[in-house]
Amino acid sequence: MTFSANPLVTAVEAPPIAEALSWLETDRFGPETPLIDVSQAVPGYNQDPGLAAHIAECAQIPGTAIYTDIEGKPNLRAALAAEMSGVYGGEVTASHILISAGCNQAFFLSLAGLAKAGDEVVMAAPWYFNHKMTADMLGIGVIPLPCRDEQAQIPDPDEAARLLTTKTKAIVLVSPNNPTGAIYPADVLDRFFQLAQANNIALIVDETYRDFLPSDYGRPHDLFQRPDWDGTLVHLYSFSKVFCMTGYRAGAIATGPAFIAEIAKLMDCLAICAPHISQRGALWGIEHLNGWRQEKRALMAERVAAFEAAIGNGGAGFEIASIGAYFAYLRHPFEGEPAATVAKRLAKTQNLLCLPGTMFGPGQDRMLRFAFANVESARMAEIVQRLGQL
Repeated sequence: MTFSANPLVTAVEAPPIAEALSWLETDRFGPETPLIDVSQAVPGYNQDPGLAAHIAECAQIPGTAIYTDIEGKPNLRAALAAEMSGVYGGEVTASHILISAGCNQAFFLSLAGLAKAGDEVVMAAPWYFNHKMTADMLGIGVIPLPCRDEQAQIPDPDEAARLLTTKTKAIVLVSPNNPTGAIYPADVLDRFFQLAQANNIALIVDETYRDFLPSDYGRPHDLFQRPDWDGTLVHLYSFSKVFCMTGYRAGAIATGPAFIAEIAKLMDCLAICAPHISQRGALWGIEHLNGWRQEKRALMAERVAAFEAAIGNGGAGFEIASIGAYFAYLRHPFEGEPAATVAKRLAKTQNLLCLPGTMFGPGQDRMLRFAFANVESARMAEIVQRLGQL
């Protein structure tokens, strides 16, 4: 290559999932030791047959192949707004919603619309690695907000307040969290909202895994009930996990109409709107799959309980730091050994693929992330057995 690449892009770390997959040596193992892949958060069950049939029908409609509305199909925006109003108890309208090509794009659009190169965001650490990669590519500084074991991996708004500077444009939170699985209590989110509002910055809350909260959890938070929510909150959501549409790329942003109009310019510039087929599938899911959604919520709770029980029944020295939704964040017992080394050993000697905590930020060398959502409950004991054999 004779031309030079953007140094902001070349400095970004390699995509973590691809790196982890390179560790596999599956030809070393026989059928009695099949690969257990807990590296990537994907649904561990098939798409609802009715949704699959609807998507297939939509593919035959000529209009499905053309460009869609920049801000998303009006009927999907209205349906999501109505659902959110019911879930959170506030007032959300279609004017508050932009449909994106996945939640990662929703975050990119939000961050690019809020901050420029040289600005900063405070990001709860450990963080979702794609959020950090996006900030790095845009030249936006990331200030880590540590989430500690003694706080159940919940970030502290008072500590965040001490990290704010004149360069800070947003605070970034993910709940239920990726990678830790920790669920941020409503009162903590409320304090973060008040902090952001008092400092005239945005609070970005990514709730990709909201649909997998415990069935008795209740309302996730009351932020949408504030009359001024849309002047501070930038809420991100994904249809990918709940409706098994990870390959279709459909997400959403909920915030003030004025900011929606600004980030719609970015969407138009990128010319990568969520495809018609993705949006039609998401709309059908909202309209028809509430019961199916609740079944999968219960299934994930069952897998959480099975993983906890398996680790608690002799976890070979591995300890759960936090767990919830799709993820368990484990502390490995090999003091002084880097998390990446432990993860590679698990892949190469046990055919068990997980991610080291160091892929999610600084200070995570004793941690491993297990995305157990794609593993049946009956196989959790097998995971622990392989941990013991390490």
